Amino acid sequence: MVKKMRDVPDTPVDGAAKSSSPIVFRIVLVVLLILVLGAFFAFDLNMYISYESLQSNREILLEFVERNGFWALLLFGVLYAVVIAFSLPGGAVMTITGGFLFGWLGGGLTVIVGATIGATALFLIARTAIGGFLEAKAGPFVRKMEDGFRQNALSYLLAMRLIPIFPFWLVNLVPAFLGVSTTTYVVATFFGIIPGTFVYALVGNGLGSLIDAGATSDSVLKTIFQPQFLAPLVGLAVLAVLPVLYKKYQGRRKKASSV
Repeated sequence: MVKKMRDVPDTPVDGAAKSSSPIVFRIVLVVLLILVLGAFFAFDLNMYISYESLQSNREILLEFVERNGFWALLLFGVLYAVVIAFSLPGGAVMTITGGFLFGWLGGGLTVIVGATIGATALFLIARTAIGGFLEAKAGPFVRKMEDGFRQNALSYLLAMRLIPIFPFWLVNLVPAFLGVSTTTYVVATFFGIIPGTFVYALVGNGLGSLIDAGATSDSVLKTIFQPQFLAPLVGLAVLAVLPVLYKKYQGRRKKASSV
């Protein structure tokens, strides 16, 4: 007698959200994240990733870069990846620092690679260790995004990366339990952060004169959010979501014609 096999439910794209990883492995990852974040704030390490710290130590940093060359650049990239992977504050300041120490091109490219590696690591950790918990606790706003992400993940992610109104850590985590594939995530992250990264790196490239002029951290950040910088980013974000809008328009036309 042959038993009828039950239908196997569809699994999320690229094995997202639901994971068969051992519970011990999940616990270790979560504990590690908590310990690093706790140590960062307990020892007040955020004071070292600040505009004031850069302002005070710029000569020492410039001398270190001049003395170590490529190794200084590599160290900066690794530190940037760690900051992003553990969602530590200071990514914007570090991007500006990269432009200041290595030039807008060298610093910008290093930030893009480091940020992509760090964001992907956080994405994989979140999906593996806490993806199920996050999915269960997701609010109605996030659940409304789920269908959009599953159908147009690349466009949605590109738009969120391009417009700097979304916290970087949030954009890193949300796709982890919305069924976004790793490939789509990496591609959207790498290309989506390019424009904004070079804006920050360009500001950093001219930071020496701003420091000499006595510019504060607020005035430096205001420079970045001026219309001439934001307008191109918003324009690129609109282009990124055009396929989504066109698809919805076509769907409505088909519905209207079938009535």
